Amino acid sequence: MLIFTHRITNRVEYVFKQAFTEMLGVSYTLTTDVEAFAASELPKISYAYNPVGDELFFQAKNLLFETGINEQNISVVDWENTKAFFTVGKKSALPFDAFAASFFLLSRYEECLPHIRDSYDRFEAKESIAFQNGFLKKPVVNIWVKKIKELLQEKYPQLQFRKSNYNYLSTIDIDNAYAFKRKGLLRTVGAFGKDIISGNFPQLKERIKVLAGMLQDPYDTYDFQFALQEKYKFRPVYFFLLGDYDENDKNVPHHNRKFQSLIKSIADRADVGIHPSFNSNKNSEKTETEIDRLSDIVHREITKSRQHFLILHFPKTYRNLIDLDITDEYSMGYAQETGFRASICTSFNYYDLDLEVETKLKIHPFTVMDATLKYYMKFSAENAIEHVKEMVREVKAVDGTFISLWHNETLSEKDQWHGWRKVYEETIKAATA
Repeated sequence: MLIFTHRITNRVEYVFKQAFTEMLGVSYTLTTDVEAFAASELPKISYAYNPVGDELFFQAKNLLFETGINEQNISVVDWENTKAFFTVGKKSALPFDAFAASFFLLSRYEECLPHIRDSYDRFEAKESIAFQNGFLKKPVVNIWVKKIKELLQEKYPQLQFRKSNYNYLSTIDIDNAYAFKRKGLLRTVGAFGKDIISGNFPQLKERIKVLAGMLQDPYDTYDFQFALQEKYKFRPVYFFLLGDYDENDKNVPHHNRKFQSLIKSIADRADVGIHPSFNSNKNSEKTETEIDRLSDIVHREITKSRQHFLILHFPKTYRNLIDLDITDEYSMGYAQETGFRASICTSFNYYDLDLEVETKLKIHPFTVMDATLKYYMKFSAENAIEHVKEMVREVKAVDGTFISLWHNETLSEKDQWHGWRKVYEETIKAATA
């Protein structure tokens, strides 16, 4: 396929590669030669301010021909049961610039503009145009690209596309491998004292039984996870928090031999990645130390990562990970809301707006997280199941990848998490059906 544009920029190359190469599997050539384009008999489209001839024409806005980060005039409109923005004239095959809009969403352009951050220093879902305009639950980039495919098929029936297949990926964060075990003498003694002072005698009794070997640690849900993995035939990714102990980093000490054995056992059954600590956001050298710790335990290179608390600072966080040879990143989602933070359910490479380059860091956006459903959206277990199924249907409709985020402790059936094992299994059942 031949694509004409009046100017080829890094942004143009990036978004056309994502749409046509990565998502549709169509080979193409970009050209600025009007005469050669007009004379070509190949299937062709133009992306410019005006059409060349009778080709499939997509009218362009300015965003892909700009550099830098500037305030954008965005007005969201209804379009075919979803939403769109960057509207254009009637000559265009679509009434909006889907390529500029996709770039805006994938590059997380709005997160690079001034915005309010929450108490954990995160960009909040409610600050996004997707949430404010009611399309956070829709993978609109996938929907737009699917429509472009339909227009191309209608205009050029001979054009061949790669068949897309829906996929599911379960991811598990190990923030706290055990509730009571393996914490070390000082932390264990301190926990006993806290239980006594607060009068939490049921927890004190449970703690004693677990440490005495009379009761299984409530966060030790790994056999249940392995059983589901065998039953539904999927391979998850686990992310381990190996930061030094602090208020927001409370996992088992990384040097504990039993904890290391657990990590090795999981690494035999699943892919593993690092879960950079909360404190690593203040000191990037900590991330390198934590990656080295995991690599030493599993005796392999660590290339996958997800931020603890989902804290992302653009471009700092991703640049740091790239420098540390991380190739695949899994933090693209909100803590406060389910849905599609980048409005896509297909992996994509990170585009660095400050440097104006596509990087090699592959972003894998997740759709639902257990804590989001329970703590932020206040769902009961039953309502959470129905909501997750709806999200799965959205992803399946565009042949995307549904990624779920769970934690070992939320499968404990303990206290507020009673009934949530069923939510996880129903999630897997719906996602793998």
